[in-house]
Amino acid sequence: MALKCGIVGLPNVGKSTLFSALTSIQNVAANYEFATIDPNIGIVDVPDNRLGVLEEIVNPQKVIPTTIEFVDIAGLVKGASKGGGRGNGFLANIREVDAIVQVIRCFEDPNVVRSIGPVNPVSDKEVIEMELQLKDLDSVEKKIKRMERVAKSGDAKVKAEVAILQQYKSVLEQGKNANTLEVSEEEQKAVADLFLLTMKPILYVANVDEAHLHEDNDHVRALQAAVEAEGKQMLKICAALEAQIAEIEEPEERKLFLEEYGLEESGLSKMIRASYSLLDLITYFTAGEKEVRAWTITKGWKAPAAAGVIHTDFERGFIKAEVIKLADYQQYQSEHACREAGKVAIQGKDYVVEDGDIMHFRFNV
Repeated sequence: MALKCGIVGLPNVGKSTLFSALTSIQNVAANYEFATIDPNIGIVDVPDNRLGVLEEIVNPQKVIPTTIEFVDIAGLVKGASKGGGRGNGFLANIREVDAIVQVIRCFEDPNVVRSIGPVNPVSDKEVIEMELQLKDLDSVEKKIKRMERVAKSGDAKVKAEVAILQQYKSVLEQGKNANTLEVSEEEQKAVADLFLLTMKPILYVANVDEAHLHEDNDHVRALQAAVEAEGKQMLKICAALEAQIAEIEEPEERKLFLEEYGLEESGLSKMIRASYSLLDLITYFTAGEKEVRAWTITKGWKAPAAAGVIHTDFERGFIKAEVIKLADYQQYQSEHACREAGKVAIQGKDYVVEDGDIMHFRFNV
C-alpha cells in the first residue's frame, strides 16, 4: 500500500530538520532504512520489534519491514489559501497525502528567526488549520455553484447532494474542520471528489529544545490542552537532538547516546509508528526461510483482502488462511512445532486479520 504522510508547518519550526534526520538514518540499522526517491520525498521503514523476534526464530535470508512515505512540504504562511507564499502549490502537495504531521515550534531561541511575533504554538496550529479550512471552503463553494445549476432541473439526487455540501460549507465557515461534520459514509461521497484537506487525519508534533525533553514547558502544555480538546494526538520531539541521533551509524553507540538522554528510542521512531497508526493501519507477517516480511493492511480487513496485498491472485483465488499468533510462535519456536501443538488456526473468508498475525494463504486460480 502506497501511503503518504505530509510533514507541514510554518517557516522555521524545525520541520525540515526532522525530515533531514529521517533521510540521514538510511545507513543505520535495517529497521530504520530510508530510501530517498525525490529531494523532498522519502520512504521509511516502520520500526517493529516483532520482525526481530521472527528473524531470530526463523533465521531467514532477508527481513523486509513495511514502509510509509513522508513528504517534506514547503513552509506555509498566512494567506496561503489565497496564493500567499507557495500558496496553491503547498496546498496541492497536502491534497496528495493520506495524513498530515504538523510540526509546531515549542521552544525559545533568539537565533531562530520568527517573523510573526513571540512563540505561540496554539496560534501557529490555528494559522495552518485556518488556511486549510479556507481552501476547503473555496472548493466546496465552487462545487455548490456547479451543482446548483444542475439542481434547477429538479433532479432530487442533485438537490440532496447540494444540501450536504451546504452542511460542509457551514462547518468550514465556523472555523471547524470538514471531518468534524457527522454524516453517513454515503453522504461523504458528496465531497469525495474534492479531496478536502481538513478531512485528513492529523498528528501534532511539538518541537522542543533539549531542556524540555522530559519536562514540559508552558508552550507544550498549552498545545497539549488544545490538541486534547479536539481528541487528537500529540508527540514531543527535539528535532535538533534527532538530527544528532540520526548521524550515529553504530547501533550500540546509538543506544548509548539515547540512554544518556534518558530515552529508550528516538522520537522519530515514535513519530513513524504514530503516523502509521494515524492511518488506521495494522501489520501482519509472512515467515519462511527465504524471507520474513511485514505487510500493511487497514484495520478491519478480512483475510482475502489481506492476501491481496501480496498478489491479486491470492485474493481472487482465496481458499483459506493458516494463522499463527506471535506468542505461540515464540513459545514453540517453529511453524512445525506450532502445528504439532494445534496452534495453527484455519480461517476462512470472513476472518478479520489481527495486528501481528503470522499468515500463510492457500489459493487456487
